Amino acid sequence: MKIAFLLFLMAVMQPAFSQMHPVPAESAINFSLHNFGFKTGGRLDPPEGDIVFQPEDPTSSYFRVTIKAASINTDNESRDEHLREVEYFDVKNYPDIKFVSESIRSVNNKGDFEASGKLTIKKTTRDISLPFHAEKSGTGYVFTGRFTMNRRDYGIGGSSTISNELSVDIKVTAR
Repeated sequence: MKIAFLLFLMAVMQPAFSQMHPVPAESAINFSLHNFGFKTGGRLDPPEGDIVFQPEDPTSSYFRVTIKAASINTDNESRDEHLREVEYFDVKNYPDIKFVSESIRSVNNKGDFEASGKLTIKKTTRDISLPFHAEKSGTGYVFTGRFTMNRRDYGIGGSSTISNELSVDIKVTAR
């Protein structure tokens, strides 16, 4: 009897805490910064991993995602290869960029949230806050957000002509 009750409970609770996964064709990670005073940027492949999102109870939600650092694309293959080297992303030794949320909270009742967690690039892990908007889409959600970061905080080098601050725009569709 106890086993039947536990199986029933698991079946009922599963939809409430079901995992979603990013849909690459509908997701994008873009960044922009200034180089020699000109705005430039690029993109990274969408994240892979697990997302649990409950807007009515964001404390039970989490993001555990990775992005392949070698996927950096600035529409210039020579520059992209340079960015994959040790001075920048060092993709041979650190192939993944990781974000693991520690808490998610609602900012308002209009679909705005904030995820606080750990961002790891290369060998550096730092606390970040990621503001995002969540919109229901079919059986999942579309998450959009923007944050700024200092590339030097993560050991991403380069010349002094490149601004330290960059902006990251995220659009992740998860189902």
